[in-house]
Amino acid sequence: MRIFVNGKNIQISNYLFELAEKKVRKLDKFFPEDAEAFIALAVEHNRHIAEITIRYNGGFVRGEEATGDMYASIDNVLDKLEKQIVRHRTKLEKNLRAGAFNAIDTSEYEEDDEEDAKIVRVKRFDIKPMTVDEAMLQLEMLGHSFYVFTNGDTGAVNVIYKRKDGNFGLIEPE
Repeated sequence: MRIFVNGKNIQISNYLFELAEKKVRKLDKFFPEDAEAFIALAVEHNRHIAEITIRYNGGFVRGEEATGDMYASIDNVLDKLEKQIVRHRTKLEKNLRAGAFNAIDTSEYEEDDEEDAKIVRVKRFDIKPMTVDEAMLQLEMLGHSFYVFTNGDTGAVNVIYKRKDGNFGLIEPE
């Protein structure tokens, strides 16, 4: 696994870099050798945020944690990722490293009476072409976390979403 570490509003010391890399290597057993792990460490106000995204040939796994201590944030996000991987192992096994789950005890991650997620509601609505600014206004007025619209400039279906930092993101097809 290739690992990339970067920081925002933080000087990453050699010790912190090596520690983050060493801890992420523990997830190496689940992923093929060509997987890439991106570790983003940030400090905002008094919050130490660790975000880890692992890309592999079948998709990606992502987790984020924020605490008052960077080391605790790294530990927490790794625990979260491991639980996420093990919980969804049946869906992921064909894309992850063969035999990855044989060597670990997954019983502690089993959730009793957990049903597969299902669609419980279907909404249909007309999509009219609009600008990104109009879509942003609609998103704000509806109070949702995302809004699907046809971009009037490109004619493509886009998704605009509200980010945790209060800004907006735009998803456009290639």
